[in-house]
Amino acid sequence: MSDIHELTVTVDLRDGLPERQLAELRWHLGLGPRPGHLTVVTDFPCVVVDDDGVPRIENEPRPLLAGSGPAWRTTGALCSALVARDGLPGGGWALTSRTEIHPDEAEEVGALLRWLAEHVHDTRRQEDGTVRLGYYRACEDPVPSALEVRDGRVNLTETLLPGSR
Repeated sequence: MSDIHELTVTVDLRDGLPERQLAELRWHLGLGPRPGHLTVVTDFPCVVVDDDGVPRIENEPRPLLAGSGPAWRTTGALCSALVARDGLPGGGWALTSRTEIHPDEAEEVGALLRWLAEHVHDTRRQEDGTVRLGYYRACEDPVPSALEVRDGRVNLTETLLPGSR
């Protein structure tokens, strides 16, 4: 079984997000340049080996939902969009993203998904506080599972990294 998972996020976000966070979100979606100061997801640990062969952890920020072009393992196209919901009830932002992720990215992607869940339009929050953000599936699975955040836990992250938060 492959480690690659398809991740499809479809969510409406509340109006009033600070421009700094919108810029960072655009960067994560592959729709804009990297802002100078990251506030949504700040930790991107990466192990590098120095010239002496000693491994160390560095922070190497990278966009998390910026897939584009043909999918590597799951068929179809990878893409993202973020559009203003001008003129629609509640305003805010409509976000759609389809990408492929590996378990090595699960913690960072989980942090971004928790942030999205905190800013989801109130009409998308269920009575128990669960927020459905979209769907995910292993590339071999024919049927996707609901992508949900509940009590600060992302079910995708728990699938890729059992016992994590």
